[in-house]
Amino acid sequence: MKTVILCGGLGTRLSEETQIKPKPMVTVGSHPMLWHIMNIYGAHGFSEFVLALGYKGEVIKEYFLNYYSLDSDLTIDLKSGEVRHLRQCQRDWKIDLIDTGVESLTGGRLHRLEPILKNGGTFMLTYGDGVADVDINALLAFHRAHGKLATVTAVRPPARFGGMVFDGDRVAEFLEKPQTGEGWINGGYFVFEPGIFDYLSGDKTILEGHPLESLARDGQLMAFKHSGFWQCMDTVRDRQLLEELWQGESAPWKKW
Repeated sequence: MKTVILCGGLGTRLSEETQIKPKPMVTVGSHPMLWHIMNIYGAHGFSEFVLALGYKGEVIKEYFLNYYSLDSDLTIDLKSGEVRHLRQCQRDWKIDLIDTGVESLTGGRLHRLEPILKNGGTFMLTYGDGVADVDINALLAFHRAHGKLATVTAVRPPARFGGMVFDGDRVAEFLEKPQTGEGWINGGYFVFEPGIFDYLSGDKTILEGHPLESLARDGQLMAFKHSGFWQCMDTVRDRQLLEELWQGESAPWKKW
């Protein structure tokens, strides 16, 4: 089963990093965010990826073109130019790197992938900037059980600031960055049937707009509620949080 990862956005709120690289290539623990996301799926047995490229897509292509050598020990004979890999790459991923346009929006990128996904049955999709400890196999089982066209993973985002519970003017309880009580949001980690393509049209389609709204109205969108860890990387502060978790060896998304 193929997993689509949207990798083409500009990442303007991370401009300190994304002036020279696409957002999914911003590193956490010396590895690109994209590598972390692919490992989440890989840990659950999913190894076929379709990367929807756009802004600075050549950076992602160069990374994977060189990945085998960079992930291996080498012996190099400078006289002959011979290179021997002393150990095999540990990832058995198959990756399609597809240019979906610099200006395309989220639904537009998926629309451009229709020729390679339309006849392949169920597929998964997520954004290139969010990690979670989602049980991908449980997500897929949920999707198959309800029989609808689409499943979105619903998450409760971490609050930006500490919360307080009052008794009059007295602080009865202080909660350090609790989960918000404001409801569930789109956390990515979708599962789709090919029928999703009937809801897409053109590069300027925003997946989170008309397509998902229409699916919901048609009773074809179900939510897999994930109450565990989820964190996107929208800002420098988000990246620093993820880096601290990784360096502290307490990264909840690391299941490999």
